Amino acid sequence: MPADIAFTQHRAAAKPITLPIHWSPEQAAAVFEMLDELREHVWARYGLQIQQVLRDERSTAITAAGDTAIDDADVPF
Repeated sequence: MPADIAFTQHRAAAKPITLPIHWSPEQAAAVFEMLDELREHVWARYGLQIQQVLRDERSTAITAAGDTAIDDADVPF
């Protein structure tokens, strides 16, 4: 039975990827190495844009959580 991998928090709705369970260790290593190299190339080309997108997503998430103003009258621990 293949292993299903679900992706979360992506912009586009992605279908789960079904990985074969019959790969040899060598085949799995080859796929892993290819994905690692692809990741390096994508980062080299789009790294700054990726950082900006991640920064924007994280700042939006913090802002959406509500106002976190510090109460100066609050006594510290």
